[in-house]
Amino acid sequence: MKHAVSISIGSSKRNKAVEVNLLGEMVRIERIGTDGDMEAAALKYKELDGKVDAFGVGGADLDALVDGKSYPFYSVRPMVRFVEKTPLVDGGGLKNTLENKAATFLDGKIGDYIKQHGRKVLVPVGVDRWGMSTSFAEAGYEIVFGDMMFGLDIPIPVRTIKGLKMIAALLMPIAGRLPFEMLYPTGEKQEKHVPKFEKHYHWATVIAGDCHYVKRHMPLDGMQGKVVVTNTTTPDDVEFFRKVGIKYLVTTTPVLEGRSFGTNMMEAALVAVSGKGRPLTWDELSDMIAKLGFEPQLQELN
Repeated sequence: MKHAVSISIGSSKRNKAVEVNLLGEMVRIERIGTDGDMEAAALKYKELDGKVDAFGVGGADLDALVDGKSYPFYSVRPMVRFVEKTPLVDGGGLKNTLENKAATFLDGKIGDYIKQHGRKVLVPVGVDRWGMSTSFAEAGYEIVFGDMMFGLDIPIPVRTIKGLKMIAALLMPIAGRLPFEMLYPTGEKQEKHVPKFEKHYHWATVIAGDCHYVKRHMPLDGMQGKVVVTNTTTPDDVEFFRKVGIKYLVTTTPVLEGRSFGTNMMEAALVAVSGKGRPLTWDELSDMIAKLGFEPQLQELN
């Protein structure tokens, strides 16, 4: 059996392991959280290096990929310094292959509902979700990218892909050198709920992007009938969305035993199954996705 492990600086409360059959190969998919402790994550990578078939980098990204340009997160690199043998991915490949189908999938499944309520989408952090962001832009949605608001707490909405690219070019060389916990909730911070910039949630019909950003800042009122497009959802996340009134939940990665894993975990699983002993190219990922029939999954919650 193949074994793919995502070592995450996220909360250990979200740990999960399942065994699935992918293209005739059994693979154990396992997430291990270290509650925000990067050094504990580094030591876990060291312990398992060469003993598992693929690693996923969870709760953090090694780079942000925007329009083909890579912006490194330098504070994350030391976490994987001991990895020498096992192939390592952070989910960037799936973010730019599987997630770029999000808007097309949504329009195909509930297009009339979206049109009735307004083709308006809030992406709390678009730089982290370039494939998803461009899918909505190319589908003609009215968009608010919240990178300045939710990433840097600066109350400036960005409304175009061109603007998002400009923000990335100006700010990512600086942001990439900041401690990662300043940019993204890690450990116990992932369990905190801090609503802000609520008017943009109320304005949007669709809220799309990283589950922690989507959920962490979502208001508890005025969300009835909204649509969430995300991934890495636990049963608790799904119950939260149901309670606040979300009507439709779309997960961009498959739901396995009630849980959708992160792109890093699923990409690591595909690397493990491929047997190539290295990260896969986008073309290779796209080919495997097609063979597996992976596509976003729609749940009606209310």
